[in-house]
Amino acid sequence: MASHRRPKQPSRARVSVLTAAAATAVALSANASAHAAPAQPSKDEVKVQIDQLNTEQEQAAEKYDGAQERADQLRKQADQLQDQVARGQEQLTQLQTSLSAVAGDQYRSGGIDPSVTLMLSSNPDGYLEQASSAQQINQTEADILKALKAQQARLDQQKQEAAAVLAELDRNTQELNDAKAQVQQKLQEAKSLLNSLTAQERAAVEAADRASRGDARADLGDLPSAGGYAGVAVSAALSMRGHDYQWGSAGPSTFDCSGLMQWSYARAGVSLPRTSEEQMGVGARVPSLAQAQPGDLVIYEGGGHVGMYIGNGMVVHAPHTGDVVRTMKADAMAIVTIRRV
Repeated sequence: MASHRRPKQPSRARVSVLTAAAATAVALSANASAHAAPAQPSKDEVKVQIDQLNTEQEQAAEKYDGAQERADQLRKQADQLQDQVARGQEQLTQLQTSLSAVAGDQYRSGGIDPSVTLMLSSNPDGYLEQASSAQQINQTEADILKALKAQQARLDQQKQEAAAVLAELDRNTQELNDAKAQVQQKLQEAKSLLNSLTAQERAAVEAADRASRGDARADLGDLPSAGGYAGVAVSAALSMRGHDYQWGSAGPSTFDCSGLMQWSYARAGVSLPRTSEEQMGVGARVPSLAQAQPGDLVIYEGGGHVGMYIGNGMVVHAPHTGDVVRTMKADAMAIVTIRRV
């Protein structure tokens, strides 16, 4: 007769271990899903991000240009003030020497006049009050002391101005360093994004960027002629096609966007401010692209980028790091304003 023994039930301990193991497996699976690497952005998404970083890099570069220009102005101003302080100190010393000479002459003649003693004191105002009340002052001594007092006041003012300018230069230098760091950060972020692509994808993104920004040596057809200084500026800008973009540079062989405008107009003897934001305020406003003439400045991206209209609906510009001076359709980006220099 067959035995019908009941199957052995697992112990409570074994059930607990199995349950715990199952729970752990589920938890690990869920955790792995939660911490799974994010999906790799597509080539088109990377291009959009790189375009945005390039725009931000250009804006940071323009901020750097402005800080650099201000730093140059402050250094010149500080140098001039320090020269004034040095000359003022020399004049003060000469006046003090004149007083000492008067005292020396009187000493050799039998004693120093009380008025001269007062003049040599460290309190010119006190001297004038005492000398006036005691009628101990002659006109020559009064003139010397008044000149000394006025020169000391001028010297103190010059020293204060020089100190203020130097303090502003220190603050400006920090702004300059911050802008430079921001440019480098944007460039590194764009480089990292580009390097995340395959070689084929990277080549496609770069080709798309060149297509969107224009061709360095495109056949421009018959451009309308431009006379005067605008014509000289257009010719100068077009002659730089193919030259590298370099942030913070205004020629003669590399350029950022506003640097190209400044350099080109300088060839015509016209001085432009350094940054695209400042260039946005020069000359007269042109109402629309249809009324633009060769040489007009076309401002883009909230004042963060600038190109020069050359006719036939085209501008010449310096796009961004890794690119070269090239032409593009004037309406390829959103136009903020057009300025006639």
